[in-house]
Amino acid sequence: MSLLPVEEALGRLLALAEATPIDAREIVSLAAADGRVLATDLVAGLDLPPWPNSAMDGYTLRLADWQGEPLAVSQRILAGQAPEPLQPGTCARIFTGAPLPAGADTVEMQENAEILADGRVRFLEPIKVGQNVRPQGQETRAGEVVLPAGTRLGPVELGLAASLGCAVLVVRRRPRVAVVSTGDELVEPGQPLGPGQIYNSNRSLLCAWLQRLGCEVRDAGILPDDAQRTREALAALGDADLILSTGGVSVGEADHLGQVLREEGELALWKLAIKPGKPLTCGHFRGVPVLGLPGNPASTLVTFALLARPYLLRRLGVQRVAPLSVEVAAGFAWSKPGKRREYLRARLENGRAVLYPNQSSGVLRSAAWADGLVEVLEERSYAEGDVLRFIPLSEVLG
Repeated sequence: MSLLPVEEALGRLLALAEATPIDAREIVSLAAADGRVLATDLVAGLDLPPWPNSAMDGYTLRLADWQGEPLAVSQRILAGQAPEPLQPGTCARIFTGAPLPAGADTVEMQENAEILADGRVRFLEPIKVGQNVRPQGQETRAGEVVLPAGTRLGPVELGLAASLGCAVLVVRRRPRVAVVSTGDELVEPGQPLGPGQIYNSNRSLLCAWLQRLGCEVRDAGILPDDAQRTREALAALGDADLILSTGGVSVGEADHLGQVLREEGELALWKLAIKPGKPLTCGHFRGVPVLGLPGNPASTLVTFALLARPYLLRRLGVQRVAPLSVEVAAGFAWSKPGKRREYLRARLENGRAVLYPNQSSGVLRSAAWADGLVEVLEERSYAEGDVLRFIPLSEVLG
């Protein structure tokens, strides 16, 4: 079987996600909306700002009424105060954020004004119409779509919604994800290790990560080494939107998870042109989608970041699912081109990507040390200083 390119694998997963969207909606308060995904467009119900206001502390006037002479101050306008119409031939003292009085069309900052002994104000610099004025509707107009459906909400988006007076938002229901592990060698942290056993780190990694993505996480433990008990364990997860497993699924007789998926649903085994990674399971159990990641910790991290995370976000209607990346100079030489695309754990030092010395798929410490993933393309060698794509871990973990 030929290796499946990363882009093709992602395209297939996103198509599956779009075929099984999580459409259910909830109305939540702004305080509960962080990390959620908008289910409907956020439409402005008012102009923002609602009226022209001053961008500076200073003096406001109608420029056509001023011939260069000092002007009397006819009123003082604070933010949150409704001003009187501007008296002709006068100016008004105004503060940042305060609404302009009717008849005024410009603001001069106080640094360019001189207060005379008789209380009048002389302006020391040329003045232009509209300077230092935030016009009504500068940010948005009533009826305008401010945030489209499918936007993932963060502090900035919630602040914008608050500025429009929104107390609640309509969002997609949280995905319900059940996390299971396979492998007789796995032991839960806190338990004694037997011969050949290791502690199960993948579920801790994935459960915390899924919660950051706004999922409802069900820790379903380690699947038993028995086909019937595996079937019963999966059947208990029927209300999940996704069963996410780690550990190998194969065609062997001892592979009970694969056996159950073949008997009770559908199973596809993909071999990806990605490193760390390569094996990926895609299918469903009695209608519930199943995604199986490789068992080595660094492989789990990379495949979840680049494939499972976009899949989950697309099921919520998010369109921009690719992580933001930057171009950086290689702080290393890469002289061994491979057939798979590699994602190396690296950190930035003096603007260059420096690699963790051990890039084994079993070394999770490499990711704890790193700032992000450096992408090394298939069949490519690199000299120190060559430009590579760098994906910050903060982009995929948040």
